[in-house]
Amino acid sequence: MTRVLVVDDEPQLVRAMVISLRARTYEVDSAPDGGTALQAAADRRPDVVLLDLGLPDMDGVDVIKRLRAQSQVPILVVSARHYSGEKVQALDAGADDYITKPFSMNELLARLGAVTRRTLAQSAVAQCDTLVETEGFTVDLLAKKARRGGVNIRLTPTEWHLLEVLIRNRGRLVGQRQLLQEVWGSSYETQTNYLRVYMAHLRRKLELDPSRPRHLITVSGMGYRFDA
Repeated sequence: MTRVLVVDDEPQLVRAMVISLRARTYEVDSAPDGGTALQAAADRRPDVVLLDLGLPDMDGVDVIKRLRAQSQVPILVVSARHYSGEKVQALDAGADDYITKPFSMNELLARLGAVTRRTLAQSAVAQCDTLVETEGFTVDLLAKKARRGGVNIRLTPTEWHLLEVLIRNRGRLVGQRQLLQEVWGSSYETQTNYLRVYMAHLRRKLELDPSRPRHLITVSGMGYRFDA
């Protein structure tokens, strides 16, 4: 059973999240501030952390950094901060995803399911060849590092997850529905525009000629394939 740690100082919101998560068979712990959250993470070892950034004792970004110093637990930020710079700061500190308040419970559950599947995918990655080298770029999936022309390339958590799925299936076609389900969740199975956008991002960052990709291949109307 998946254990979730909810970190937020709004009691009504925490209560609603705990009830909804437990109704879907998650085990749930909660913490009202950063210090309590860090202790709970060490003691209870959650599988996922849902973290507000506006905590009473410390900034949520500092909590992310301290969690990352001791664990690779997936962190889903749930915050009223909506400026892109603040989102980037949280993601750069080590958060896996970001959802802005107010949100629907269905969206929260979909994002939570996605980061949980991402963890399982990373475990699968650990059992295969995790270093990929091409003539234009290298990818180390375990270290989460990509380099092109000797320069480090920053990929977002979603871009990493999409790339991981393709690399795990290298040389094989991965259908659009499978990719959407693994990366975004079952409620996004028809959102093929997500794939077009994120594949374009990956090509711009990794391919030598994004208009003529050699590694991130589209099979029209069917899916995508990674060729090493």
